[in-house]
Amino acid sequence: QVQLVESGGGLVQAGGSLRLSCAASGIIFSSSVMGWYRQAPGKQRELVASITRGGKMDYADSVKGRFIISRDNAKTVALQMNSLKPEDTAVYYCNNYQNGYNTWGQGTQVTVSS
Repeated sequence: QVQLVESGGGLVQAGGSLRLSCAASGIIFSSSVMGWYRQAPGKQRELVASITRGGKMDYADSVKGRFIISRDNAKTVALQMNSLKPEDTAVYYCNNYQNGYNTWGQGTQVTVSS
């Protein structure tokens, strides 16, 4: 059974940077895709960025050029967030998808003040 533990997040001023990290435990298959989603109050959860074991990355249009996702090994994924905007404020969730199953972290709050 996969478990995800997130770290990072917090309060930052607009234009600042934050780094989120996620560590997975359990069996991670070669086909797994790890990523970050976010959910702002009153809005649906949305994909921010994802990365495969092979390093293929995908980004939401709203974060392209500002956020960078990286995967150090099969079980660790990070999200470097630069040039943060107030509209980036949300709870950010780490996700692992493999063999048809989604696993979620507990979520970490990111707040960007204007």
